[in-house]
Amino acid sequence: MVDAAVLEKLESGFKKLEASDSKSLLKKYLTREVFDKLKNLKTPSFGSTLLDVIQSGLENHDSGVGIYAPDAEAYTVFADLFDPIIEDYHGGFKKTDKHPAKDWGDVDSLGNLDPAGEFIISTRVRCGRSLEGYPFNPCLTEGQYKEMEDKVSATLSGFSGELKGTYYPLTGMSKETQQKLIDDHFLFKEGDRFLQAANACRFWPTGRGIFHNENKTFLVWCNEEDHLRIISMQMGGDLGQVYRRLVSAVNDIEKRVPFSHNDRLGFLTFCPTNLGTTVRASVHIKVPKLAANKAKLEEVAGKFNLQVRGTRGEHTEAEGGVYDISNKRRMGLTEYEAVKEMNDGIAEIIKIEKEL
Repeated sequence: MVDAAVLEKLESGFKKLEASDSKSLLKKYLTREVFDKLKNLKTPSFGSTLLDVIQSGLENHDSGVGIYAPDAEAYTVFADLFDPIIEDYHGGFKKTDKHPAKDWGDVDSLGNLDPAGEFIISTRVRCGRSLEGYPFNPCLTEGQYKEMEDKVSATLSGFSGELKGTYYPLTGMSKETQQKLIDDHFLFKEGDRFLQAANACRFWPTGRGIFHNENKTFLVWCNEEDHLRIISMQMGGDLGQVYRRLVSAVNDIEKRVPFSHNDRLGFLTFCPTNLGTTVRASVHIKVPKLAANKAKLEEVAGKFNLQVRGTRGEHTEAEGGVYDISNKRRMGLTEYEAVKEMNDGIAEIIKIEKEL
């Protein structure tokens, strides 16, 4: 049974949320009926409760989503809340749907979207992964954070060739190293208030770190929001090169550390917005003519399921007409299809920009 103090927190938090004008998906789908059905449940392996799932959204009424998974089993135990939120966020991925098996596709079929270098400033493809057998942030012990960091840094130190690089633990990091990583925009800071409220920042900076290769085109974040954030990026528009680098790295890591995966939802991570392929392929692109016609830009983006954000990500402005454009769909399609949507959409946007 869930203890009385937790139930009390749940009840008072639920009442406040109900009375608020929150636009979060949590508020939309956490009806009294669902709440009563789930409030006494716990996950079998780690004993996570509904409070672990919804505490961030209870505290931050301005959340967009408002829930996190404290461990992999939470997706099943609290499915009555997760499933409708996943369906809403991921554009109709229903609870009867099954995410397809991993498929990176023909990695050689993607090329350079902007060979003349007129439009695309940089290209990036990233994915999130969780290590099998470990819970997610709120349930991790200090010992587990350290153990995971040891596994990850040992795995990454085995890389050779283009991927060969250095792992920098946040614990005991020198000021010089820290400044260097900040200058390269590689360093992540302690979690924002949404993550703080989800209990995702305990024992900071223990077990956290950053790996990058010598060319600074390949990066792994260890235990920031997810166990692993694997990122491939470079200046210019050569999506093919960026994608191939990511695929070879992910496959290499997976041989040494098994990832947390679910037959229906694909790869599992801490946040339900980042399931399935967990792949986000994006470009920083300068399209001044389309920027002057934002409705047209949004229309093309919508046709290819792309998300248009400001230069520095969500809720920011486009600086000098530079947008961050990425694939929106991560579930119900393969890794290759997700990246191909971005590829085709960007090709179309460039074509229209040239014609204007």
